[in-house]
Amino acid sequence: MIYQARANVLADLAARALDTPASVTLLEEACSERRWWLEQWVDGEPYIAGLIAQDVQDALADQFGRHERDGLWPVCTRCDGGPVHALHVDPDLGGPDPQWVCEESGQLVAPLGRLATT
Repeated sequence: MIYQARANVLADLAARALDTPASVTLLEEACSERRWWLEQWVDGEPYIAGLIAQDVQDALADQFGRHERDGLWPVCTRCDGGPVHALHVDPDLGGPDPQWVCEESGQLVAPLGRLATT
């Protein structure tokens, strides 16, 4: 489950050209921490992918700033005009079946692991 979650988040990072060594390191750290978390709560498996995505999203925002474009991942590319804004994982606890949703419009953008490049 951890490996599939890692692959999905890495695919979404790559879709937005953020699969840099620094971002992949943040992903590896999130996977390591969630692996321990999952050992403590085996029933948490349906939530792990979304939680890892949220962990990476938060780590990028912490590293680059929540109001800087580099700290917003993934950025919504569907809304025209207005301020640059991010997508968020829905449901809030990360699962089951996590998906990216526009934080402004509330519209579904893509399932986790299937972000488009534009």
